[in-house]
Amino acid sequence: VIRQLTATLLYICIRLLFFSVLSTTVIMSTAVTSGEAEIKKYQTYSLKVDPNQDDKATEIKLCNFSRPHMRAFHCSWMGFFTAFFIWFAIAPLLPVIRKPIEEGGINLSKQQIWTSNICSVLGTTFMRFINGPMCDKFGARILMGILLMFASIPCALTGLVNNAASLAILRFFIGLGGSTFVCCQFWTSRMFTKEVAGTANALVGGWGNLGGGVTQLVMGSVLFPLFQTGMSVEMAWRTVCIVPAVVGFGLGLLIIFISDDAPKGNYKDMKMHGTMAEVSAAASFRAGAMNFNTWLLFIQYACCFGVELTMNNAAALYFREKFLLNTETAAAIASLFGWMNLFARGVGGYVSDKANAKMGMRGRLWWQTICLVLEGIMVLIFANSNSLAASIVVMVIFSSFVQAAEGSSYGIVPYVNPSG
Repeated sequence: VIRQLTATLLYICIRLLFFSVLSTTVIMSTAVTSGEAEIKKYQTYSLKVDPNQDDKATEIKLCNFSRPHMRAFHCSWMGFFTAFFIWFAIAPLLPVIRKPIEEGGINLSKQQIWTSNICSVLGTTFMRFINGPMCDKFGARILMGILLMFASIPCALTGLVNNAASLAILRFFIGLGGSTFVCCQFWTSRMFTKEVAGTANALVGGWGNLGGGVTQLVMGSVLFPLFQTGMSVEMAWRTVCIVPAVVGFGLGLLIIFISDDAPKGNYKDMKMHGTMAEVSAAASFRAGAMNFNTWLLFIQYACCFGVELTMNNAAALYFREKFLLNTETAAAIASLFGWMNLFARGVGGYVSDKANAKMGMRGRLWWQTICLVLEGIMVLIFANSNSLAASIVVMVIFSSFVQAAEGSSYGIVPYVNPSG
């Protein structure tokens, strides 16, 4: 458990460093003028934009899929959602995989399962460290597509796992796909003004993270039982992960061709036409790492996303062992934690934006404090619940405040660097 928490905190630290880099990069990446008429891919937009913020949208229209703003918005959350589908596809199957060989598993201990969870976190931590500067240089669109396609390969190879070491290595490389969160948040921050950033970032982050809950349900309670109808238990868990792999690879390829890097076009074309200045990734990272606000937000975010990451990895196993449920039922119940992302993160970001409009940054901070306090109270109640029904109800409320706290963090991100 200590190693799991250590890896989780390291992961969040890198994530928050990216947050600060993001706020710095947005300023450094603003367009430069070029003669009488600026060259850009789109001369008109379907959303209202702010010319003083690089043609970023000042509004969000959820039922709009037009390029560039809302197309990027939807590609962002769908890409991150699919990354979760790949990343946690194996999680609800772990109770079966750990069984003795004669029962269709590979005979793993609880410690070995937790080691594989840690490797999964370390994989995404490592890649998120790289993703920030890569997004600065190439934009989020290409990186999102490449990461989805890359992570799909080890996901499809899940059936080759034969021992604890191979499981840990496999989950490390699958975990690289989880770093698409960097692309997700970078992309929407590139497309929407900071006045609506809390709502935009919380929605794409929340709907993307919803993949964690959907994966528990789809993989553990739908696909795995379906595969078992025509094959053995062992063959079922060894082949079922091909489904999320195919979905992830296909979507990654599609995203590259149907979306844009920024409101004014793709980075390559903007640099060619002189409408975008080159960004120093090293300088922006250095500025973020030396910013005291980064570390304050690190502490706040560690208290919410660290909890969610642990729940995504352990919830199904927890319900199966504590209440003696079967794999399908435990996975379905565990999925409820992730399903709260459907609305709770968006609410967290929306309330943060409204509080900011009335009270400024103090309003954002007060709202996040309220969410964190209520989250802390609920996790204590959840840990001491011995009834299955009570545990489910408390977990749903607990998850709602976890997601709302995360959503409130996204509203703070664009202000980490006050000059931005």
